[in-house]
Amino acid sequence: MQQLRISIVQTDIVWENKQENLRLLREKLETLRGTTEIVVLPEMFSTGFSMNSQQLAEPITGITIQTLKSWAAEFQFALCGSFICNEHSLYYNRAFFLTPEDNEYYYDKRHLFRMGREREHFSAGSSSKQIISYKGCNIRLLVCYDLRFPVWSRNINNEYDLLIYVASWPQPRRLAWDILLRARALENMCYVCGVNRVGTDGNHLIYNGGSAIYSAKGETLVSIPDGEEGIATAMLDLQSLKQFREKFPVWKDADTFRM
Repeated sequence: MQQLRISIVQTDIVWENKQENLRLLREKLETLRGTTEIVVLPEMFSTGFSMNSQQLAEPITGITIQTLKSWAAEFQFALCGSFICNEHSLYYNRAFFLTPEDNEYYYDKRHLFRMGREREHFSAGSSSKQIISYKGCNIRLLVCYDLRFPVWSRNINNEYDLLIYVASWPQPRRLAWDILLRARALENMCYVCGVNRVGTDGNHLIYNGGSAIYSAKGETLVSIPDGEEGIATAMLDLQSLKQFREKFPVWKDADTFRM
């Protein structure tokens, strides 16, 4: 497949209420039936960015992931986001990529936000990275605070085409979100998709969105207005990306970061 449709869902989140967030999400997903191949949700879309990990965590066999897997099959598009996961008595901010073909991929957030005490309530993911191959597109999936660490997202030899960040990024630090998303696209010569939430959470933090998809040249392909719930869909042209990389091969001069 030379083209891939990807949709971003910028939404408010009902604090620590999985059932209601799943109900509201289904209403949104129904409008996307037959229009897209990938749907991206914010970080901790079912609870908000809560540190109440012991009470809210569930395994990947729990209701959240099993419901999303059934919807991926029903609507025939992949679903991507993160949730609070419990595995072997440890808690993770776990990103997921669930396909209609019943394939499932997971990534545990590597960089935990110490200023929000995330390190006290969650375990960090491993240092191994995973590339997801879906419909001819290689995808790297990261979470929120990971955005601030460019070496972690380094696109070595064009190993991925699309970099996805799911986030709960508060309004006071919004400038960093906007700048770094575009920077990751430019430096990695790839499409970058960033999805953030809106609204106010249970800790009275305000989120105003900034969800957008950028081209490898740093161009804004689609975005959603600040402070509003909304959905936007972009068409990623993988052939054009390949041609750009061949014409302007800066990736061949990248540092290896090996001493």
